[in-house]
Amino acid sequence: MKTLPIYTYGFEILRKKTRKVTKIDDKFIQLVQNIFYTMRKANGVGLAAPQIGLDYALTVIDVSAVEGEEDKKPLILINPKIIDSHGTTAIEEGCLSIPTVRWEVERPEKVFIEYQDLDLNKKNIELDGFMGRVSQHEIDHLNGVLFIDHLEKETKKQLKQQLELIKKGGIQASYVLAEVKPSKKKTSKKSELLARI
Repeated sequence: MKTLPIYTYGFEILRKKTRKVTKIDDKFIQLVQNIFYTMRKANGVGLAAPQIGLDYALTVIDVSAVEGEEDKKPLILINPKIIDSHGTTAIEEGCLSIPTVRWEVERPEKVFIEYQDLDLNKKNIELDGFMGRVSQHEIDHLNGVLFIDHLEKETKKQLKQQLELIKKGGIQASYVLAEVKPSKKKTSKKSELLARI
């Protein structure tokens, strides 16, 4: 098993809607194992394919290391969608793709999810509590949505500086992050000619 670098805020892949998984082979199963391994090494409770740079509608969840959640089994959600939800609750959230940022997010208390398993069989599951919260956060990732998108405009302004730092690769984490490449500034032909004078 290998640790995969985690893509952080600013990478385009985190804003893309993922494509449906239509084939399961040995390579895909190995990928699922590597995602679980990466998530656990990073002390995470959920990790979606876009967070390791792939546009698959795939996410894994394992909350069993959290106090009070020890009896919960790991979950693999392929092509998941929330078909219904009830109630509202607000809890502080964080994200492996947005290190150092945590904020309270309001979400439904209970969700009903339709998904496929590793045999691509259709399944339905009802989740609430912490599992319900994590599943919503992860399914958001498959639709190009980050937890900060649920925050008020004023709160986003407060976080702007921190987010810009993450975008530029100016933060460190206790896990492996994807390398942020410096952005190339677009220059006009005129300014390129002037630079040669």
